[in-house]
Amino acid sequence: MKSPNIVSILIDDMGWTDLKCFGSSFYETPRIDRMMSEGMQFTNAYASCPVCSPTRASIMTGKYPASLGLTNFLVGQERGKLLEVPYIHYLPFSELTLPSVLRREGYATWHIGKWHLGDEPYYPENHGFEVNVGGCSWGHQYSYFAPYRNPRMEEGPDGEFLNDRLTDEAIKLIKNRDSRPFYLNLCHYAVHIPLSAPGEDINYFTKKAFSMGLNDKSPFEEGEHFPCEHKRHQRVVRRRFQSDPVYAALIRNLDWNVGRLLDAIDESGEAENTIILFTSDNGGLSTAESSPTCNFPLSEGKGWMYEGGTRVPFIIKWKGRIAPGSVCHEPITSPDLYPTFVDMAGIPFIPEQHSDGVSIRSFLEGNNSLKRGSLFWHYPHYGNQGGTPASAMRNGDYKLIEFFEDNRLELYNLTNDISEKHNLAKELPALTTEMHRELIAWREKVEAQIPKPNPDYIPPNPESALD
Repeated sequence: MKSPNIVSILIDDMGWTDLKCFGSSFYETPRIDRMMSEGMQFTNAYASCPVCSPTRASIMTGKYPASLGLTNFLVGQERGKLLEVPYIHYLPFSELTLPSVLRREGYATWHIGKWHLGDEPYYPENHGFEVNVGGCSWGHQYSYFAPYRNPRMEEGPDGEFLNDRLTDEAIKLIKNRDSRPFYLNLCHYAVHIPLSAPGEDINYFTKKAFSMGLNDKSPFEEGEHFPCEHKRHQRVVRRRFQSDPVYAALIRNLDWNVGRLLDAIDESGEAENTIILFTSDNGGLSTAESSPTCNFPLSEGKGWMYEGGTRVPFIIKWKGRIAPGSVCHEPITSPDLYPTFVDMAGIPFIPEQHSDGVSIRSFLEGNNSLKRGSLFWHYPHYGNQGGTPASAMRNGDYKLIEFFEDNRLELYNLTNDISEKHNLAKELPALTTEMHRELIAWREKVEAQIPKPNPDYIPPNPESALD
């Protein structure tokens, strides 16, 4: 049997409800919606971290960020009531990455777009990819319009749009492929700030926002002071509904380019032998840095341990193999991709490498008998969005969060309370204690770093003229 091609489309900072098929009433994503109708939607899919680099490392290694020791975006280091926690600033060569395994088994391996897993020499071409277009140490694009100034991509003509260019590069590789199966890791820089999009699309959504009455009230709500020292005199600003025309335009262009890629796969004659994944590296940016989107009904967004920071859109299509329009409600996470792709490629498992993940092949084939344990998160850092250092776990319907600033525990039944409004920790003390013990045991097992108190911490003063 011929090994399947694997196409992984990873979006940067796309929220759970940033697609129409996942609930957006403002953004328009007809081609991605169609992809979902032709494949399987996962409603409880998670990024392994609420920020980008750790999740990307998880996908490449099949490990949780805490297992790797790579727990923050590269390179971020903030302090507040707690001190910074050390972490590695690169994807180690000691890890047997997914592309390295696939290449060893005869796959062509191509990376296009964002990498953000270390400076040279830790670029994609040294982690198993034989082609690297646009992957470097950058956490976001210099510009969505050429000139890009990307050290791993030939410059484009002035005015060329980055989403279009990356898709062109992917299509070119598919058209010029050899007889080997291929693994395409297409990591768009979109929809990361600073935002930009084609003018005609911005005009379209500007008019749409007006027609929907979204301009009649402010979408923003000012909240508490930031808990991190470098932003202590600023306040968290939450977006309460989706209405940003530039963000919507960027998503529309992204959707069009996903459609172009899917068309190219169809035209290549490889559709029935190609697994196509679409997902995001963390939740949508909704509480800071212009707060371009809203993740409602999820709470908060990028940089937070609540659902808005980690729950992401997730779609897999494989023509003739995955039932069209199927839905899976079981929780899955980023480390699951490594063993899943290895499994579907017919390659023996490498449990010592991807032990934090499990293959979800059985779900894709319509068998819901998969047995897995709890899911875990560990983000012991202050991000740039207002969240504080924390760990979390999910088992079945329940999710427990431990916040390290005050050792507060919060317990939620996500089936009944997806917005995480009703903390059940005091109502269900036995379950809270049981889950907390499991979370502590997991942290000890992976030797997770716990932040220590900051002896020099000065809390923000609401009466200060600087506030």
